[in-house]
Amino acid sequence: MEYSIEDGFNSMDFRRVTEMLTTAFWSPGIQIDEVIHGATHSALVAGVFDSQHRQIGYARVISDMTRFAYILDVIVDEGCRKQGIGQAMIKYLLEKPELKAVYQWLLITKDAHEVYKKVGFKVTERANDWMDIRKPRKTSA
Repeated sequence: MEYSIEDGFNSMDFRRVTEMLTTAFWSPGIQIDEVIHGATHSALVAGVFDSQHRQIGYARVISDMTRFAYILDVIVDEGCRKQGIGQAMIKYLLEKPELKAVYQWLLITKDAHEVYKKVGFKVTERANDWMDIRKPRKTSA
C-alpha cells in the first residue's frame, strides 16, 4: 500500500480523525471539538495518508520537547492495519528533529505491545513508581 506521513495541525483531516477515534476503546463517542482541542495543545500531530490523500492514520505527542514525550491517540483505519503503517508512524514521531532531545518516551497500550516493541519500547521497569488519577472523560451533550 502506498502512503505518506505528514505532520502539523493544518495537514490533518479532523473529521476523519474523529471518525477513527470514536470507535477506539479509549475514546468511544469522542466529538470533533475534543479531538481538535487535544491536537491544538499537543507538541506534534501526525497523520498517514493513502494515495488519494485520505487520512488513514493519526497520532499525537504531548511533550516538553526536552525530557518527556507521551505518545497517544495512535490509530490506523481498520482496513489498513497489519501493513506496518502504525509502526512507520511511531518511527516518524521518534525521529522528528524537534523532539531529538527527548530522552523519556512513554505510551500506554492495551493490545499493541508487539508493534511498539519493534520500535524500541518495552514494558516499564518502574511500574511501582508511576501513579495516575483517572476521571471519567467528559462527553458532549
